[in-house]
Amino acid sequence: MNNLTEEKIKNLEALAFKVRQHCISLATNGGCFLGASLSCTDILVYLYKEYLNVSKENLKSPSRDYFFLSKGHDVPALYGLFAELGFIEQSRLRNHLKTNDTIYWHPNQSVDGVEFHSGSLGHLLSVAAGVAYSSKLDGLNNKICVLLGDGELDEGSIWESALTSAALKLDNLIAIVDRNFFQANFRTEKLIPLEPIEEKFRAFGWNAVRVDGHDFNQLNDAFTSLKVGQGKPNVIICNTMRGKGLPSIEEKANRWFCNFTADEIEELQQELITKKETVLTSKEIIAR
Repeated sequence: MNNLTEEKIKNLEALAFKVRQHCISLATNGGCFLGASLSCTDILVYLYKEYLNVSKENLKSPSRDYFFLSKGHDVPALYGLFAELGFIEQSRLRNHLKTNDTIYWHPNQSVDGVEFHSGSLGHLLSVAAGVAYSSKLDGLNNKICVLLGDGELDEGSIWESALTSAALKLDNLIAIVDRNFFQANFRTEKLIPLEPIEEKFRAFGWNAVRVDGHDFNQLNDAFTSLKVGQGKPNVIICNTMRGKGLPSIEEKANRWFCNFTADEIEELQQELITKKETVLTSKEIIAR
């Protein structure tokens, strides 16, 4: 395994904590899709800090890597990360849902770093496949990543894109599935069962692996071991927890969309801090 150093993991965890703080702060005065945003936070942090060739300096370069957030309702995590990376001013997050800005429930291309609008599920794997094909035609050696929701896999357009991507041998295309086992307010396996996801993608001509989407070492091993450039598109299924970091909403079916009062937000921020301290203490005990 190609493990990260302890220092890098600490830095990634610290950044993920800050992003989760931003997500919580957006869950008021109209609210946001908090539970799902918290489940994909670690994935986004890993991608932008360790894997993707994307920075505020190369956002317009044709040779940059591309990231598409197909499950657009998770944009609080993306906005929070962009604010920490300097893509946008952190003060813009206070404009969430206000008419003087475009920071709202779904990605908008007017926000630096957002490659494509999303919101209606099932669309951006097709868009990413088109960009991957274009990059190949242009002789570029970049990576095209797209984050999908597990419930989004119910969309027929996902599997049409999967077939086409395999037929075109888009081995620069990487799909990531945020497998938090919820679809809106239902568990996926009770609504429309999805498993076995890896076998389904493999049957469609993809390389497929599954990892813990909250374990930075597992994410790193999966992404650095991808068979990019070997004739098949790749998919990484990341097992995650809805509401990760906030025990009071973790794996709660009714905590997909949240709109809290200012007092509740303050309590949730403290809960996040307490959870972090508990995890750190547990690690210290194990280390002994």
